Amino acid sequence: MDQPVVIAVLVAGAILAALTAALGMAGAVHVTSRRAQGYMHFIFYAILLMVALANLLSGRDLSSSNMKFDEVVVVVRHPLVSLMQPLASLLLLTLAGERLITHWIRRDKAAQAPSALLVAFLTFWVCTVAAPALLGANPHVSHDYVYPLVIGFAAVLATGTERDLAFGAARNALLLFIAAGLLLIPFKPSLVLDASYTQGLLPGVPRLAGLAPHAVSLGMLAQLGLLCLLARPLQRVWLNRLAWAMGLGVLFLAQSKTAWISFVLCSACILAVRQGPRFMRRVGDPVRPEFGIVALLAFMVAVVGLAALLMFGDIDARLSSFFDSAQGAQLASMTGRDQIWAIAYDEWQRNPVFGYGPTLWDASFREAIGMPNATHAHNQFMDTLSRSGTVGAAALVLYALVLLVLSIRYARASGGLTLALFVALALRAISEVPLLLFGYGPELIAHVLLLMALAAAGREARERKRGPAKAPPAMPRVEPTFARDRRNPRDPKNPLAAARLHS
Repeated sequence: MDQPVVIAVLVAGAILAALTAALGMAGAVHVTSRRAQGYMHFIFYAILLMVALANLLSGRDLSSSNMKFDEVVVVVRHPLVSLMQPLASLLLLTLAGERLITHWIRRDKAAQAPSALLVAFLTFWVCTVAAPALLGANPHVSHDYVYPLVIGFAAVLATGTERDLAFGAARNALLLFIAAGLLLIPFKPSLVLDASYTQGLLPGVPRLAGLAPHAVSLGMLAQLGLLCLLARPLQRVWLNRLAWAMGLGVLFLAQSKTAWISFVLCSACILAVRQGPRFMRRVGDPVRPEFGIVALLAFMVAVVGLAALLMFGDIDARLSSFFDSAQGAQLASMTGRDQIWAIAYDEWQRNPVFGYGPTLWDASFREAIGMPNATHAHNQFMDTLSRSGTVGAAALVLYALVLLVLSIRYARASGGLTLALFVALALRAISEVPLLLFGYGPELIAHVLLLMALAAAGREARERKRGPAKAPPAMPRVEPTFARDRRNPRDPKNPLAAARLHS
């Protein structure tokens, strides 16, 4: 008797959830049908809230955990997280789905999404998610696969106003997420600090993970928050400076070398796009050549110093000594990732067309290969190749090329922001999987922001090319009779005008 009751309760809950989603979608469409933007920017708060709750209630102890691949890390999912997760998924689906429905209802030709970006994203999702889920060696279908599709589709339809709202909301959500992790240091230091970390450049300084899944993830989120802060500064100067100090401090304490390098390169991209033309004009200014002379001398000194270091610095011996050490061997093996890549390559050889399937790197697979903590291939291309096969890898390359071309094309219009976000994703893809679309998490934030920035920049470029809308021809002005008489009292067509004027 218990099993039929449980089944009935589950079916009733599913029907209630479907009705709630339909009513919520209809209400959202009705509210935003006459507005230029919706509420999609709230998805960043929902995503980071679930990440924070999952790690806050996980009961983890970073001071005693060891992130080696041969040790099992048990993650306990709190009942509150299990209750909140479906609600968050329903909220994300409602906020993003409302944009799709509203766009279809309004059918505004001026609001058409960039065709290349839209086709590339849909092709990427079909080849890397739908194809392996249905045709892979181990097919598996889940409702989680739909959320990135709906969110990404809505992001491609973003307007300039929605882009600005999205970057402002992402900035606020990331700053709140970072601040919450810092506030927990006096109360739960083992939850947010890894005191056992000894491989960083700051000996004796605990590694900060905050409420992120890992310190590397926190470094990526801090870097993304600083980029959003650079794009959308806070209005109050003191608050903006405090946010910069907090973001840079967290980026420093996360001790993620990848995040440091990525932040420097992304900031350089923005500065090069914004200040590059001005710098080149000053260098080539014949009226005031002193700046150009100093710049050229500095460049020459740097080149001479680098040449002297290569010639007399005994680089070969130092590199050989470094790679013979424990840290050098770890770097050469990419912290053990070479073994994971070998396994991913073997899985692709066994299933070359559509790959292993979405369940690659799940708990049972990790237990079978003896790497319980290898949750993915630690490289975007290798993960896609093994999980989605040659079809998915080809779609990944095509999608990356489209993003690169559009990021460069709209770099000037976006103030270098599209190029910086693409560089951040590309560097992240070397050791992680930021373009994984089998669910939503903190990795999806940068991806969605890049799509919204490219879509809004493309829309604005088309509007500039189209030019301002032509106003309808003005109707000829008909002046009243007394106005014409007063302007020309001796009008021959009106002989009584002068007499009427002086009467």
